[in-house]
Amino acid sequence: MNVLGVIVARGGSKGVPNKNLKPIDNKPLIQFTIESAKNSKLLSNTIVSTDSSKISDFAISLGANVPFLRPENLANDVIGPIPTLLHAKKFYEDDGNKVDAVMMLQPTAPFRNSDDIDGSIELLTKTKSDSVISVVDVGAHHPARMKYIQDGRLIDPPFCEEYENQRRQELKKMYIRNGSIYLTKSEVIEKMSFKGKDCRAWIMPWERSVNIDTTEDFLYAEWVLKTQI
Repeated sequence: MNVLGVIVARGGSKGVPNKNLKPIDNKPLIQFTIESAKNSKLLSNTIVSTDSSKISDFAISLGANVPFLRPENLANDVIGPIPTLLHAKKFYEDDGNKVDAVMMLQPTAPFRNSDDIDGSIELLTKTKSDSVISVVDVGAHHPARMKYIQDGRLIDPPFCEEYENQRRQELKKMYIRNGSIYLTKSEVIEKMSFKGKDCRAWIMPWERSVNIDTTEDFLYAEWVLKTQI
């Protein structure tokens, strides 16, 4: 299977300026993802898609493939990620390459590793599914424990626990996307869908499921890197 990895790294970031180049323990955020992609045995190729010359120059210095600067109409925070992936896919195919599936790799999920990348590709191939998306167990933040607030009062949702303060171990396990892996067959993503009809789960542990969005997330990521990884 020919799988194109696309590292999506927009230059602008409202929450944390220059987020993709901000360091975790002296290593710029995007470097983690570039290294995990380069260590993959099953990615056919990886493209860094960015609108930033600074990100482009840094990625190239690490040996990454940055064949273009992303056009302006794909560089704002309104456009979704799929058009960006399709742009990279078309660019790669125009050079005569075949793409059976596309894997989106977000720098904001720095601790996904090459085993996660290759394992999800193996899962897609084995199951002949439409897609594989990485998830992590929600743990104590189970939806059954959540509440609405109405007029200052806590209101149970329809999916609430069976009895008050139900033990977590009794609740059916639930998972949330962790942003690390979005792997989708070409014919599915061409229809503007990451999932398709048959989406499989690549389950990752909490310590590799850090998702960077705020300055506080960087502090947490640094703690995880120093103590858990």
